[in-house]
Amino acid sequence: MRPAGLSFVFLLAIPLYAQTSADPNVVHFTASLDNVKATFGTAEPVAHLKPGNILDANSLDCFGNALQKPGDPFSNIKIDNPLTGPFFIDGAEPGDTLVVHILDLQVDGNQGVGTFGPGFGAANSTHYTPMLEKEPLPSRAWYYPIDAKRKVITFQALDSDFKTEFPLKPFLGCIGVAPAYGEARSSIVPAEFGGNMDAPEVSPGNTLYLRVNVRGALFYFGDGHAAMGDGEVAGSAVEVPMKVRLKFELVKGKSTDWPRLENDQELMTAGIYRPVDDAVRIALTELIHWIHRDYALSELDAYELFSKVGRLHLTEMVDPNYVVIASIDKKYLPPKK
Repeated sequence: MRPAGLSFVFLLAIPLYAQTSADPNVVHFTASLDNVKATFGTAEPVAHLKPGNILDANSLDCFGNALQKPGDPFSNIKIDNPLTGPFFIDGAEPGDTLVVHILDLQVDGNQGVGTFGPGFGAANSTHYTPMLEKEPLPSRAWYYPIDAKRKVITFQALDSDFKTEFPLKPFLGCIGVAPAYGEARSSIVPAEFGGNMDAPEVSPGNTLYLRVNVRGALFYFGDGHAAMGDGEVAGSAVEVPMKVRLKFELVKGKSTDWPRLENDQELMTAGIYRPVDDAVRIALTELIHWIHRDYALSELDAYELFSKVGRLHLTEMVDPNYVVIASIDKKYLPPKK
């Protein structure tokens, strides 16, 4: 634990792979295996951004782009869930809220990959919940052609000739800031700081709110997904490199305990914990607090209303913590205060 009052000093120079464009409000950054990170935590920033700036950057897929074709061995994977960042947000201080507008996400390639392996997945035994099974599931990989023009992804079964298509719906599986007290958390972990939430709600048109825990916030992202089913139950989505455009703002002196999302139509809150019922309680309680604070309904009225019109979405149950998103349509709420 970092003692209170101890601050970290970061170099102010912008690395060569971070460049400002002709537009002074846009910062470009190129991620590679040489500069990605494996943890959310305090580290030298790769670039500085001011509130109002736009970031154009990229991420590697969750395998570090190591699996490119059938037969590529899993031993090629050198890093899990590589993170682009951290980005120092000028003026951000603990207790503020970092506002991240997700302007655009584009798959950076023409295919994705999905895998599962021993001990990882919703139907596998874990040290939390052992199950009877004859033997661990084998490591396998599926490759998914992506048609960006038609916005579809093709699934080809490995054990038969069956083939089907489903929609392309890109989002970021990992997005967050440095945790409090100098802690470093694996890029596999979701928690209060965001992290590996695997939430399809982290998609273009939505705004994400994150509590600032350290000076500069130290923002990271990665783990691009072209599509994913509820729960990410086999342990992966359609994993892809991603091109990302984000805009940043700050709310000074006001924060939230857990990640929140919003768009013109709805409010969304993340609950992140094990067991899954605790994740539900966190998400629901956070949403009730939000409605009470900003829309002037009492907490009991908000609780009752959510019970009739609210939604709960399990985004993943394969990581060290599970993630549930609670949401409600704004059309059911009174005018915002």
